[in-house]
Amino acid sequence: MGLQILLIVAVAVALRAVVRRAISKLIDRMGRSAQVDGGALGGLLVNAERRRQRSAAIGSVLRSVASFLILGTAALMVLGTFKINLAPLLASAGVAGVAIGFGARNLVTDFLSGVFMILEDQYGVGDVIDAGVASGEVIEVGLRVTKLRGADGEIWYVRNGEVKRIGNLSQGWATAGVDVTVKASEDLDRVKSTLDEVAEKMSKEEPWNELLWGQIEVLGLDSVLIDSMVVRVSARTMPGKSVTVERELRWRIKRAFDAASIRIVGGATAVEDLEDTPDPAAAVAAPSVYSNADSPQTAAASPLTPQRPSPPAK
Repeated sequence: MGLQILLIVAVAVALRAVVRRAISKLIDRMGRSAQVDGGALGGLLVNAERRRQRSAAIGSVLRSVASFLILGTAALMVLGTFKINLAPLLASAGVAGVAIGFGARNLVTDFLSGVFMILEDQYGVGDVIDAGVASGEVIEVGLRVTKLRGADGEIWYVRNGEVKRIGNLSQGWATAGVDVTVKASEDLDRVKSTLDEVAEKMSKEEPWNELLWGQIEVLGLDSVLIDSMVVRVSARTMPGKSVTVERELRWRIKRAFDAASIRIVGGATAVEDLEDTPDPAAAVAAPSVYSNADSPQTAAASPLTPQRPSPPAK
């Protein structure tokens, strides 16, 4: 019996070491050759830190599962060698597992969500995501908690089980859209030609030619109101750079419109200039002098009030 137990333990330890070494080699290979579909675009979406953390997390999960299965099976085989009835033990373990599962269901949910999130590579270090409960740049990915840095510098600790939907702003491409509101009396052909000149010039200058992944397009009129109209300009950009491109576009469009004497108006309902609007008080007559109770004209037109005689002096 002792030889049988020793053989079981030796085989379990050797098998565990072989499996863990195989998993480590597989994870190292994944970290060196991790690629994302899309050619040059995919290469920008994966960095060294993201690959390292993802590989480390997957390797830790696989090694833990392998060790639990191998050592657990070996322990049951050793107990079986001592002629111990394992049925009550397994039943008790099942009941304890159910109780622990109910008590720590949030922890189990976070763990399983983190495992699938890492396996599916939904996001990684350096990505800008919107997780619903918080948004920001991912600075650390764990099996239970994901750390985000917000726009104001704050750090959010988001439990993986609380994330119901994820919007990854760093995968694929982004869209920069600028709405230009001009007066309804402006010449549309002149507006479009000015915008085309701005788009062509910006597309050829650095560093904008690298941030732009497509031509800047003038999509046309987005809306037409009584006194204004909105022209939509759009461009496909590098992920996370849409706001930067939008600011530069607004800057260049404003300068080009000033040079071309094209008026940009603000708001959905533009307000005309004061010089173009007639003065509403011009048609109103000046107030009469008789409306002032202290004026000489009012005093002259007022009836004389009888004066009361003064009492005789004593």
